Amino acid sequence: MNVNLSQEWVYLTRPGSGTSLGGMSEERKPAHHSRLRYRGPKREIPPQLWVKHPQSGLLLLRRELEEHDWVDPKSAYHFPIGAPQRIRMLADKDSFQAHDEELSSIDFLGFSGNLNYAQKLIENQEKTGLTEAVLCGSARMDGLAVELAVMDFRFLGASMGSVVGERITRCIERGCEQRHPVIIVSASGGARMYEGILSLMQMAKTAAALAKLREQRIPFFSVLTHPTTGGVTASFATLGDILLAEPGALIGFAGPRVIEETIRQKLPKGFQSAEFLLEHGLIDQIVPRGELRKRLIYFLKTLFYKTQVVV
Repeated sequence: MNVNLSQEWVYLTRPGSGTSLGGMSEERKPAHHSRLRYRGPKREIPPQLWVKHPQSGLLLLRRELEEHDWVDPKSAYHFPIGAPQRIRMLADKDSFQAHDEELSSIDFLGFSGNLNYAQKLIENQEKTGLTEAVLCGSARMDGLAVELAVMDFRFLGASMGSVVGERITRCIERGCEQRHPVIIVSASGGARMYEGILSLMQMAKTAAALAKLREQRIPFFSVLTHPTTGGVTASFATLGDILLAEPGALIGFAGPRVIEETIRQKLPKGFQSAEFLLEHGLIDQIVPRGELRKRLIYFLKTLFYKTQVVV
């Protein structure tokens, strides 16, 4: 095998291999453990063509991922997706009607730093095209009416502030008023630190709304995606009548490192993964993204609409 080395490449071998750094010895061919390292100018991966797999590091065709709902067909890795795309996958075409879009967060604590809260809100609104980290509205799935809320991790890590909590609470309350099942798709880093104690209050508020929904015997389906952590996990996300999760999703309250430092023990392999939680009875099913709409429709028909008249 002929290897042409330019100024941009350096040939590396293990010590004592008989090959010098920067070139190859004529007396010895490259060993199997040798490698070429690129030392030229950094070349960016065209984002419109390729996507880097976060686990294997392999480059995947963006077009192929889009065709498979952003699931790698070989490894079955589920890439995070935004709320608008998720709604298009779940709801009947053109059936979603957004609510409470006029509600937006303000910097009532005057939180300051390298970039203050007000600036971060503007930056994330421009980046995502959303006004907040959750999209809520009324929709239909196979003609069945539902109240749907989908969190978007791109917006400040889908952290739950006062507006996120208020939108989700109103979504649940509409379910009570209209007698529509509620579906919430969670993905969050937890409570929003920029709003202090008011962000933590949303945990109790959303849980109280769900208690009223349960009193009326209206089902709540919770879908946990990667990652679902912190105060969201400790409130509405794990209060569903049926808990579904995407494969490989990280689901938990505190991070594994924090837990290990607190209890001074090594955590089991796969701790806080959807598969670990299913094995230990903390969720009901793991559902691949491509099957989620069909599975939710099955539960809607089985648990609620079999005795209801759809108008």
